This record gives sequence, C-alpha cells and structure tokens, in this order.
Amino acid sequence: MIVQIIRAGGLIAYPTDSSYAFGCHIGDKKAIDRIHRIRRTNKKHNFTLVCSDLSEISIYARVDNWAYRLIKSLTPGPYTFILPATREVPKRLQNPKRRTIGLRVPDHPLAHAMLESLGEPIMSSTLLLPGDDHPMTDPIEIDERIGHEIDAVIDAGPVGIEPTSVIDLTSGTAEVLRVGRGDVSAFL
Repeated sequence: MIVQIIRAGGLIAYPTDSSYAFGCHIGDKKAIDRIHRIRRTNKKHNFTLVCSDLSEISIYARVDNWAYRLIKSLTPGPYTFILPATREVPKRLQNPKRRTIGLRVPDHPLAHAMLESLGEPIMSSTLLLPGDDHPMTDPIEIDERIGHEIDAVIDAGPVGIEPTSVIDLTSGTAEVLRVGRGDVSAFL
C-alpha cells in the first residue's frame, strides 16, 4: 500500500534510523511543494535521495573512489552524503547553485523493506516542523499534527530525535556540515 501511495504522487511520513522523515516519489513536484508548505521552507531547501543500497548511489551522483570507500564504511547508517548530482536527478531536487544532491542509505528495517519493495530511491526530507527544535519521532504525534496534510504515516513506534550527520564529499575531502546521530569525530 505504501509503495502505491508513493507511486501515485503521495506524501508519507516514515521512520529512519535517526528520526521520522517525509518521503515521496523522486521529482514529484506536487509532493515537493507540499513539503515546502508544511515545513515552510523555500526552493533552496536541500532534499535527500534515500537509497536501499550503495548500487543506486552511482546512478544519482558522481562518486570518486575515495568517497565511495568512505560511504561504504558508514552505510547503512545515520549519514547523509552531499555529492555532485548526475543528470538522473531532477533539477528541482538539486542544490540550485552547486548542482549537488544528498544521498543516504538508512539502517532501519521498515525503511529498507519499503525501498526494496519500491525498487528505487525516494525523495526525502527530515520531518522537522516550523518552530520545533528537533525532528518528529512519534507517529501518533505526527498523525495528530500533520496527518491531515499527508497521505500516510508509517507507524514503527517512536525513534530517535537526532537528524543524520551530513558530510559534504564534493571538494575532495570530507567536510562535516551537520553533526547529528552518526559519529563524525574522525572528520572534525
């Protein structure tokens, strides 16, 4: 059912290994607009493609050997990697100036099962609402606050409150942009 909702242009809230996130079909403009409206973000907001495994990453990003080895050592896990986007990534998902995309491979069984069933990555954004200091972690609260604005909440119980650690791999070195759940002490 969740796969059909995503393929039909729906917007879901789903659990990851760091917090809950919004998820929709890659490049679905209406779903992306809904995320912007709910989160009150602008067109410069960065989105992430959530992949089931490393084999999908090279389709959507240009990955040097050193970056691939680093990503492989940290996935699956609570990390988002910023990489140069390929032409397979719709322009509306790329950083408008840098032409980059965030990619991640989560370590959550439900997210992994959803991605395997879908057979392709989903476009994702941390479920952080305006005025909140932390991402949403409780599916009951998510349903109460925004259930009427999205098509489904996948209830896997409460998850952690920290967003992913974000690591930029575009400059030939690993630069930590956000310290989150994943250990980044080796890069600081």
